[in-house]
Amino acid sequence: MRIVIKIGSNVITRDDGRLDITRMSALVDQVAWLRDNGHEIILVSSGAVACGRSELKVSHKLDSVEQRQLFSALGQAKLINLYYDLFREYHIHVGQVLTMKESFATRREYLNQRACMTVMLGNGVIPIVNENDTVSVTELMFTDNDELSGLIASMMDADKLIILSNIDGIFDGSPHDPSSRVIRTVSPGRDLNEYIRQEKSGFGRGGMTTKCGIARKVADEGIQVVIANGKRDNILISLALDPGNTPHTEFTPNTGAVSNVKKWIAHSASFAKGAVRVNEKAASALCGDRAVSLLMVGVTAIEGDFEEGDIISIIDNRGTRIGIGRSSYSSVEAATLIGKHDVKPIIHYDYLYME
Repeated sequence: MRIVIKIGSNVITRDDGRLDITRMSALVDQVAWLRDNGHEIILVSSGAVACGRSELKVSHKLDSVEQRQLFSALGQAKLINLYYDLFREYHIHVGQVLTMKESFATRREYLNQRACMTVMLGNGVIPIVNENDTVSVTELMFTDNDELSGLIASMMDADKLIILSNIDGIFDGSPHDPSSRVIRTVSPGRDLNEYIRQEKSGFGRGGMTTKCGIARKVADEGIQVVIANGKRDNILISLALDPGNTPHTEFTPNTGAVSNVKKWIAHSASFAKGAVRVNEKAASALCGDRAVSLLMVGVTAIEGDFEEGDIISIIDNRGTRIGIGRSSYSSVEAATLIGKHDVKPIIHYDYLYME
């Protein structure tokens, strides 16, 4: 089984902001156990910025981007060296993969990253993935490493994504309320909005809203997703051996096959170069049970400046984005074909993802 494990900042950071090396060591022990039991592992690890922040006290005020660039440059070196030393005790090789959101923008770059990590896994190397915060700026950043881990799980055809946070999963009330209970299973289509709180994690950028959204999208692609508490002793081993007695929330995977191209498109909404507006009939057909392409006869307007092959959004008549896909036309050509019959679809079903 190929497993992507996302380790959140709050899992490996102490209350004083310093790295919790004892917790890191315990998680490495568990990853080594999973490896010994035949699993392929990819780690997506937060903690670089928090690690760097504990190493240096700045003498003047920095804005948020400058802080992340400075602290990540310091912290990333320390973080990967710690992982290297800890895994070396088990004679396990690790390799650092620093990536950026824009590195997933084109199919070519996406496949290049996939090929790199496939070679690493094929040679027994555990990829340790993190966003390259030294060069990422606000508009090009991942929401957090939850988003990155979902993209990596999808790209690498993982069987399971485990998101380790500092709480046991998604609760049916406040996690601080003793009467609240962990929601054990989330089936496709279940609405969790009433349970999700908007709080961010103490040392990271994300919160349970992001985790839930990413988990649902990845599960829709056929990958099992588990949200669990990384501060629980032996959590990874317990999830493997005794999941029934281990607190966690599992998102049930969709059983339908999803192509690699559709997986890439599903995570490409932020790279959209433009949009097409569609009428109610087209929107209804796209959102129905049948697999259909978006025909020009259902298009009412073209927005933005895009080329053939670019990712574009699909907007219904209420202004809501209902899907994304790869355009078969440039915006200029598409504008001349609005409402026309008997021309090729602007988005073929094979390159269409409905949200």
